[in-house]
Amino acid sequence: MAVDRLLPTPEAADLIALTREIADKELAPRVEQHEEAESYPEGLFTTLGRAGLLGLAYPEELGGGGQPYEVYLQVLEELAARWAAVAVAVSVHTLACHPLYAYGTERQRQHWLPRMLAGELIGGYSLSEPQAGSDAAALSCKAERTDAGYRINGTKAWITHGGKADFYALFARTAPGSHGISCFVAPGAAEGLSFGAPERKMGLRAVPTTSAYWDGAVIDADRLIGDEGQGLQIAFSALDSGRLGIAACATGIAQAALDAAVDYANQRTTFGRRILDHQGLGFLLADMAAAVDSARATYLDAARRRDAGMPFSRHASVAKLVASDAAMKVTTDAVQVLGGYGYTRDFPVERYMRDAKITQIFEGTNQIQRLVISRQFAR
Repeated sequence: MAVDRLLPTPEAADLIALTREIADKELAPRVEQHEEAESYPEGLFTTLGRAGLLGLAYPEELGGGGQPYEVYLQVLEELAARWAAVAVAVSVHTLACHPLYAYGTERQRQHWLPRMLAGELIGGYSLSEPQAGSDAAALSCKAERTDAGYRINGTKAWITHGGKADFYALFARTAPGSHGISCFVAPGAAEGLSFGAPERKMGLRAVPTTSAYWDGAVIDADRLIGDEGQGLQIAFSALDSGRLGIAACATGIAQAALDAAVDYANQRTTFGRRILDHQGLGFLLADMAAAVDSARATYLDAARRRDAGMPFSRHASVAKLVASDAAMKVTTDAVQVLGGYGYTRDFPVERYMRDAKITQIFEGTNQIQRLVISRQFAR
């Protein structure tokens, strides 16, 4: 069921229509095959880039789409409703472009961003480490300045698009302490850089998540973004926007699960009636719809604050918390609506449920979101 969206411009409405057309043609027919085989959809991100869907939130003069963040997020939701792994990868790519756009020099932006936003260069975000997930200040991967640039040594973990991306927003330590972390736009391939086997994930199986092993790889000095020691500031500024991307993806998953449950409830009959007409099922579907609508309203509120130049950090955490919890509940309820069929791979709701779980974990667990929200109340 197409969501009846309230959009700010006719151009945005056309963009959503284009997104739905591409998603129905390029994503929906391929998702089951690639998710089941855990195979990467070669060429798909090039297609999305050529359609202009990989740089929507960035200025047109740099090759972006010049769209408000609220429009970009609704595009992301439409993609997630067809294929969550692809939508998450698009969100991560957008996140990976942020440090360069917000903190890079004009020369750096002109050199790299047009190709990134056109989808010629696909990005990954390399912040987490095996021992440093939510505690980003505990990073141990080191970047040592040399005459040739920076020598990188250490292990990074949980990289979406790891081994496939053309560049990574890499965070590494250039000095001791929490103020000693710096940000780099690192190449996707270099002597001394290798990747582990893809993680064997519950969901989002078609796009790899890997560890990266930096063993003395040297990158050019001009790949430093901002100043040395500015890395955590850069990382956290990007994550506020990234959390909204995950909220939109979670909402798309929930919407797809609701649609599948409604379709089934209209077709399946018991005791001579559609199961939709049984009050117990009808009320469950109503609660599911309310959860989806609430999730969407919450991320759109945060995005509109961002677009208006208002503080939105707390609202981003609220959106990520509300939308991911809604996705987990709605997908679980969708499996329940389908009963035994919902537990099989013959219907997509079991995949929606598996995909939804990670939205409560990455880009800051929901426990971390509660911590971020509660800290706003300290006087």
